[in-house]
Amino acid sequence: MQGLWMVLSALLFASMGVCVKYASAHFTSAEIVFWRGVIGIAFIAVLARRQGVPLATRYPGMHAWRSVIGTASMGSWFYAIAHIPLATAMTLNYMSSIWIAAFLVGGALLAWAPVPGRNGRMPLPPMQGSLTLTVVAGFAGVILLLKPTTQGTDAFAGMVGLLSGIGAAFAYMQVMALSRIGEPETRTVFYFAVGSMVAGVLWMLFTGVSAWSWRHAAWLVPVGVLAALGQLCLTYAYASAHTPAATLVVANLQYSGIVFAAMYSVLLFGDRIDAAGWAGIALIIGSGVAATVLRQRAVPKAPAEEH
Repeated sequence: MQGLWMVLSALLFASMGVCVKYASAHFTSAEIVFWRGVIGIAFIAVLARRQGVPLATRYPGMHAWRSVIGTASMGSWFYAIAHIPLATAMTLNYMSSIWIAAFLVGGALLAWAPVPGRNGRMPLPPMQGSLTLTVVAGFAGVILLLKPTTQGTDAFAGMVGLLSGIGAAFAYMQVMALSRIGEPETRTVFYFAVGSMVAGVLWMLFTGVSAWSWRHAAWLVPVGVLAALGQLCLTYAYASAHTPAATLVVANLQYSGIVFAAMYSVLLFGDRIDAAGWAGIALIIGSGVAATVLRQRAVPKAPAEEH
């Protein structure tokens, strides 16, 4: 069942991307971030009450920092969805695992104190070779997917989408820190929704508010609902995985979201993905899976990722 929960979560997040793309034709990314936060607050507050999880926290600063990073990542992702093919925007956001691998490589090298081995050689830190190959393969996939010759709005949106993956990686590391000090995931997601609402309001002070139409606003509701349901399914998937092998399978099945996004992209929006683009998506998925495997070895009880 844990695998089915994760596949359902991936489908819900990809479906949320479809709603974001349609909503982006009538609303700014700031407004979409705001409404996702408002709906998320209502949904998670009810869930927390049913679970008996108190929402008061002793670590407001950590939650605030996680919300700032996560909201910046989400806003960048929504902007990318609005301006480039959905499959591309989704893939770039799911690069977060590869960015985490890159941070692990850099952090390990910075903290490494070389000690000569018996043969006089300086051994590298554990798993650095594997992690480095994973990162290189992931960036090769980005080059194939974005193509450096791309210019104009598409190129800028592609870079913003890439930044969304970096932000997601930083946000995930903060989620890991919150998990280690015992903060329930429901509480972490709740404060992220609060941060999204506040950030959306502040952002709208600069971008303004779009003309309201109930017909167009109908796309805003499923953005928040699908995101909350996707997060709930993701939580169930990890909670029902009771062995390291099951957790690893669940973590890797999240990349089915890219497949769903590619199907939506082609069938609903008529996007054309050439052979290089498909190869780039495949490389990024493969690298993400490898990075997830290596991360699970380093941090066996890592919390679930959010999208």
